[in-house]
Amino acid sequence: MTPQELFEDAARRPSEVAEHVLEGIPPEVLNTMPGGRANSIAWLVWHAARQQDAQVAALAGTEEVWTAEGWHERFGLDVPGGSMGFGDGPEEVARVRVSSPGLLRGYLDAVVERVVAYVHGLTDAQLDEIVDRSWDPPVTRGVRLVSTVDDAAQHLGQAAYVRGLLEDGWAGPY
Repeated sequence: MTPQELFEDAARRPSEVAEHVLEGIPPEVLNTMPGGRANSIAWLVWHAARQQDAQVAALAGTEEVWTAEGWHERFGLDVPGGSMGFGDGPEEVARVRVSSPGLLRGYLDAVVERVVAYVHGLTDAQLDEIVDRSWDPPVTRGVRLVSTVDDAAQHLGQAAYVRGLLEDGWAGPY
């Protein structure tokens, strides 16, 4: 298995989890913020896709899927166009309200396909290129890519947990 094939397998896993998390979910559950402050499932899935989209587009030197394919308009969110959720507090999380789980799945899947296509075009040497010297040790392209998948996987795991809480009738308070 090549590094690119290994990465493809890892990159697809958040979409597989999203399929189960979002299956048959009503909009009120999708957008509920447990305790009125915690991240909603909608925000978690949206952020998982946005952070990966923005970071991989920067690596690839391409426009984000979010804008290039019109997802920003389709979502119609009350957030700045370049927002991806880093540092969002409860007020910002509450602005990410989604009417359809299919919209979230569509965007996440589009991002994953773009990421997989990008990685398949990389050589082993390109995976080893340093892309960020502000860290110690400096970050390579491969490490940055793994980081985006790890972040997406963690957020999808959180979304699955939140769905379980809400289905058991827990919505807060803390």
